[in-house]
Amino acid sequence: MKPPVFSTLGCRLNAYETEAMKELAEQAGLSGAVVVNTCAVTAEAVRKAKQEIRRLARENPGAPVIVTGCAAQTEPETFAGMPEVTKVIGNHEKMQAETWAALTPQGPDFIGETERVMVDDIMSVRETAGHLIDGFGRHRAYVQVQNGCDHRCTFCIIPFGRGNSRSVPAGVVVEQIKRLVDRGFNEVVLTGVDLTSWGADLPGAPRLGDLVMRILRLVPDLPRLRISSIDSIEADENLMLAIATESRLMPHLHLSLQAGDDMILKRMKRRHLRDDAIRFCEEARRLRPGILFGADIIAGFPTETEAMFENSLRLVDDCGLTFLHVFPFSARKGTPAARMPRVHGAVIKERAARLRAKGQEALERHLSAEVGQERLILTEGARAGRTEFFTEVAFDRDMPEGTLMTVRITGHDGTRLLA
Repeated sequence: MKPPVFSTLGCRLNAYETEAMKELAEQAGLSGAVVVNTCAVTAEAVRKAKQEIRRLARENPGAPVIVTGCAAQTEPETFAGMPEVTKVIGNHEKMQAETWAALTPQGPDFIGETERVMVDDIMSVRETAGHLIDGFGRHRAYVQVQNGCDHRCTFCIIPFGRGNSRSVPAGVVVEQIKRLVDRGFNEVVLTGVDLTSWGADLPGAPRLGDLVMRILRLVPDLPRLRISSIDSIEADENLMLAIATESRLMPHLHLSLQAGDDMILKRMKRRHLRDDAIRFCEEARRLRPGILFGADIIAGFPTETEAMFENSLRLVDDCGLTFLHVFPFSARKGTPAARMPRVHGAVIKERAARLRAKGQEALERHLSAEVGQERLILTEGARAGRTEFFTEVAFDRDMPEGTLMTVRITGHDGTRLLA
């Protein structure tokens, strides 16, 4: 029995869900298939998904090709029209055991045209994720605590791929993290589509900070807890308290900022302004000196002038950002931003390059400042690891994998620290 071939495109959450799908496929007895978990964040992501499907179909002749993920959810007809594709299944359906049972040769109508597309209305999904997995990665574990998004930023297609916000109850999260710690994981990362909206749909409407404090209190043997991308305007009092007082909460936050100009932020339908972002970073740094920030920033959003772009460029210094994820604007069909006056493609490309260069300067300043410091590293491979700040480290000798060890930083190569 040949195991299915899985390919993941896009975000860490997709990678997490691929691990869950592998478990479901194995339990169902699916074999010999190709499964592509797509991303829809940009038009380029959809193009890459098609490219990946064609490549895997060539490399696995005769294998059924199953396409799922956000692009499959938002554009099922695009993939159903590809001759290589056997099935298109939605983001909700991919997490259901009965879906995978139906995809086996013993299941009903495996290749039948009547069931070729299995994509329901994601906005109707109300239940929380029921597919928590005990692991994902050999060194740090990613725990999905939230899915979907209730906000409607004008550039974003993701709510139409993920649905409205749903939260995993705190008790379920804590029990899973206890199992992960028992299995030897030294670091857990909380993930979600809109992580700071966690809890709004649960009884009593707890906040993300409540979940973080509960985890740290009830799982005392967990060495390191990390939170993934957050919306800084939604940071609650207990989250700030945890940043200030809990050394096991890692001093690194990735912020969904998107722009540094107030007019562009309003046209994006973001809920913060430039000064809000700066104030948050100042307050977090006051509470936790040395904390590092990463951020998502879009270059060339519709109507963006050079002066508006310069505001985004200056935000790197004004917020003290270290790690930048730069996204050249990509119009997504069906979003309000797709109908706004476009910035010329060459200008978008040039602005993205300037942002990346600015980000590289910020990263190199951080790397240089780390030389000579002693840092507690989580080893991710024989010669690789990450600091508390999520900075990559390359070792000059083999290390035991998945352990925490203190090392002295001896230099850097412009991208990673050396030890």
